[in-house]
Amino acid sequence: MEENPILDVEVNPALTMDEILARFNEIYVSVKGWAEVNLFTYESVMQLGVIISLYLICSFICSRLKPFMHKVLEKRTFYQKTEHFWMALYLPVLWWLSTFAAWQITESLGYPIILLRMASSLIAVWLVIRVVSLMIESEFISKIMRTTVWFLAILNIFGLLTPFIAFLDETSFTIGGNTLTLLGTITGIISSIVLIWAALFFSTFIENKLRDAPNVTPSARVLLSKISRILLVVMAFLFAISSMGIDLTALAVFGGAIGVGLGFGLQKVVSNFISGVILLLDKSIKPGDVIEISDTYGKINKLAARYTSVISRDGREHLVPNEDIITQPVINWTFSNNSVRRHLPVNVSYNSDLEKAMDLMLRAANETSRVIKNPEPRVLIKSFGDNGVDLELRMWIMDSENGVSNIASDVYLLIWNKFNEEGIEFPYPQRDIHIVSMPEKNNILSE
Repeated sequence: MEENPILDVEVNPALTMDEILARFNEIYVSVKGWAEVNLFTYESVMQLGVIISLYLICSFICSRLKPFMHKVLEKRTFYQKTEHFWMALYLPVLWWLSTFAAWQITESLGYPIILLRMASSLIAVWLVIRVVSLMIESEFISKIMRTTVWFLAILNIFGLLTPFIAFLDETSFTIGGNTLTLLGTITGIISSIVLIWAALFFSTFIENKLRDAPNVTPSARVLLSKISRILLVVMAFLFAISSMGIDLTALAVFGGAIGVGLGFGLQKVVSNFISGVILLLDKSIKPGDVIEISDTYGKINKLAARYTSVISRDGREHLVPNEDIITQPVINWTFSNNSVRRHLPVNVSYNSDLEKAMDLMLRAANETSRVIKNPEPRVLIKSFGDNGVDLELRMWIMDSENGVSNIASDVYLLIWNKFNEEGIEFPYPQRDIHIVSMPEKNNILSE
């Protein structure tokens, strides 16, 4: 009763449609006979009851176990990052362990175990699928993986996996002089999906490790992470193509077509990509720098292959092409260090006390928290203007990423208040009018 039906079918390299239909009919008859013998019995009903009871018991245990584990481990950093992962695995792990134990105990007592063994296999497959799904971010790829694994698991349980693989291996077609089998094509597609996903996963892992490395500069982190991602994806693609039985030399024509396309239609894309590599190599800008290019002022958020992301003070994210950063003048406020000097011009009346006005300007700068004390602020007399004396306050700040206009506004407001309190006058525009001659009164009247 407990033996899986193994179809004894000879493999024929050239099957006709009648033979294929006959094989499927043979598979159907075998599955039907196996189900009548192994499933529709009293022992099978008892095993099904045990499986359902174990599921209900495990569900009840998980409802109590999850809050308990969260309370015990919530302060641990590792558990905080992986809590969603463990929460999703409590039920399948407990159900599989209890079903596997019931299978072993029932077999030792000499009772039928066909459903317990099938349930244990299916729950193990469910557990593997759950783990893989949690590791894959793409829902589309996750669905493909789940469907494929469930399909193969069901075929294996009913003993149909071997003849199904043989059928796929017998079906072949020719493309460009290469003979490919349906099995090889499906294997290649699945391999390419898995390998590319694995390449992206490991490149993300490498990027996270580089981000935590204290001795690696931000530019080097971005460059190494991008190089590792490109190399891993290319290697995964080539390995997947090779596993399908396609000669890699056939890609020479494809590579030539790509070269022509790059020469005519993708010049800007390639230019931006090469510019991005140059920016990473010469370290002129890096994530976290505050730059100003054209009308854009903000903090560099990300260096991508085609563009540089700059977040301005108003929250807008500008995607500046890398080529523009290479070819246009760029002001990097934090290239050598984070210190930035601001120049604030102030005009006072000729009737004001200059020394007192200069002292008040220094006080206003020193009372502002963002202005650093070393180098200390200074006030200079720039010139004697038409309307008043031109002064200039020079001060240094260390946090240009927090804005340079707002600090000027704060200091100007303090200067305004202090000048008004101490009687320092701001000049008004003054003009002297000299009358060269006055026409006679009679002439004016006569006109």
